[in-house]
Order: sequence, then C-alpha cells, then structure tokens
Amino acid sequence: MITWILIVAVIIVAATFLIYYNRFVALSHQIDNSLAQISVQLKKRSDLIPSLLASVKGYMKHEKKIITEVTNARKALMSAKGVEKKMKAGNKLQSALKSIFAIAEGYPDLKANQNFLQLQQELSAIEDKVAYARQYYNDGIMSYNVMTHKIPGLWFASIYGFKPKEYLKIPEAAKAVPKIKF
Repeated sequence: MITWILIVAVIIVAATFLIYYNRFVALSHQIDNSLAQISVQLKKRSDLIPSLLASVKGYMKHEKKIITEVTNARKALMSAKGVEKKMKAGNKLQSALKSIFAIAEGYPDLKANQNFLQLQQELSAIEDKVAYARQYYNDGIMSYNVMTHKIPGLWFASIYGFKPKEYLKIPEAAKAVPKIKF
C-alpha cells in the first residue's frame, strides 16, 4: 500500500514539474510571437513610407526638413537591432509621420489626393495593429511575470531559470504632441 502511495506521489510531483515547465515555455513562445507580430507591422509601415513620400514630395516642396526626418527615421527603423532600439526607432518614425499628416492639412490639393488618402488610411490601420500587437505583447509579459511571482510558479521559475521580463514602454518624448509650425 505504501508503495502505491509513493508511486502516486512521485507521479503527481513529476506531473506538476512538467505542467509548470510547459506553462513557462508556452508563455515564452507567446511573447516571442507577439514581438514578431510587432516587427511585421513595423516593417509594413516602413514599406509604405516611400510611397507616401513620393505622393507628398510634389506638394510639399517647402517641407524638405520633414521629408528628410521621415526618411531618416525609416532608415533607423530598418537598421535597428533589438527590441528596445526597434521600438525607439518606430516611435520616432511615428512622430515624424504625424508631422507630415499635420502639415498636409495646409495643402488642400494633397488632402484631396486619392493616393495620399489611401496611404494615410493604410498607415492608420497599421498604427492600430502596432498598438494592438504591443498590448498583446505586454499582456503576455504580464501573464508570464505573474507566474514568476506567484507561488508555486515562483519556485518553478527559479528551478528552471525563468526570469521576469520587461514590458514595452513608450518613452515620454514619444507621448508628447508634435509641434507643427506653418
């Protein structure tokens, strides 16, 4: 009888170890997947920039500084390595794009241009997807971090070497409304 109790206890302990390990692995993969989705959306946004700039250049001849800023921000995003650098470059590009759209208000012909309007709508949709992907990433981080801080997950996290992860944060500079002068 004691042998059976011991066997059942060993099976329960082994199953618990497997369950917690698999939970951490699944959450880690969810986080990696959501980060990949952010990268996909940032790439889509970067791919639209040349078309947007081509449609804007003819109208905004006096706004070369803004166009150069968008071009440089896009290059920075394309060459950024690592999560933090990509997010920082993405925020800079987003700010530069807001400037173009704000300045476009002063160009009625540009505002009426169908190509420009379509690109603006596509970029807006991509921005929504980027925001959703960031939220999904942070939700995954939250679930993972909660597991690493709650008992018994805390114990299993230390046994398996799973450490808490950082949330994506928007820098204060990216939260500021861009200043546009005409």
